[in-house]
Amino acid sequence: MDRRTLLTTLAAGATAAAAPWARAQGYPEQLIRWIVPYPAGGGTDVIARTLAEAMRQTLGQQIIIDNRPGASTNIGADLVAKSKPDGYTIMSADNALLAFNEYLYSKLPFNPAKDFSYIGAIGKFPLALVVNPAFPAQDFKSFLAYVKANPGKVNYASPGNGSPHHLAMELFKNHTGTFITHIPYRGAAPAMADVMGGQVPCMFLDLASGLSIMQSKKVRVLAIGSGARSKLLPDVPTLAEVGVPHTEVFAFQGILGPAGLSPAVVNRLNADLNRAFGAPAVQKHFNDFGMEAMPGSPEQFAALSRAESQRWGPIIKAANIKLD
Repeated sequence: MDRRTLLTTLAAGATAAAAPWARAQGYPEQLIRWIVPYPAGGGTDVIARTLAEAMRQTLGQQIIIDNRPGASTNIGADLVAKSKPDGYTIMSADNALLAFNEYLYSKLPFNPAKDFSYIGAIGKFPLALVVNPAFPAQDFKSFLAYVKANPGKVNYASPGNGSPHHLAMELFKNHTGTFITHIPYRGAAPAMADVMGGQVPCMFLDLASGLSIMQSKKVRVLAIGSGARSKLLPDVPTLAEVGVPHTEVFAFQGILGPAGLSPAVVNRLNADLNRAFGAPAVQKHFNDFGMEAMPGSPEQFAALSRAESQRWGPIIKAANIKLD
């Protein structure tokens, strides 16, 4: 290779290497579409809209929310996985996409570990074991004794097959050697209504959906599946405190983009997300939902997602839970 050819080749390589950075320098140059794989008005939608407004102020560009519900978030996820990796299509992702669906479905049109760019975690909220106030058990110890004395005779509600609430109880059953029968509902609201009404005696309930009925004593909270007691429910012991260790159960959310996003774009979005946690409106909604913000790096979010996938895979397989 002569000197002129060598210089031309080196220049071309430098230009190619600098292209993503050059694009990121002007990013964002148009509005950003944020896919929410749930209907408008729910907790995930509210959190996304609140964060989008806070991030808009620092990104200097409009962020529009596009609700694409269905198939346990797979419809929205497939759209994002197949979108152009330019930073203008991102999505809210939770336990379903990040940890559960690869085991719940025999085949997915995408690979959660390979077909997305992990931008950052949003937050997590623990699930708590609740019972109808008329249920004979007054505390966790008596609840455990009752279900052990009545195997298969106690039912529990969940918002649906494969939900974090469903899998939380399966993990609990696995760790306590109990047999409680699953009654799936279509959403958290009808499941909560039947627990409050006494049609089904118990369930694992997330703070985002059920904090108000927990605080108003419409259900009795026996234990919470977090590493430490919640500031919002300080009198409720953790599962570890009542003798069930290694049973931390929580729902978590984060932001993904399609695979191949420029590192500079990922880092820009991550920085603006972390900055948004300080916005008063974001802090208010997080507090209202009992949600703990999870500022951190894209790498930390990816590691959490993969660790949760590895934790829940054996539980899903052992319970033989399938959604197709």
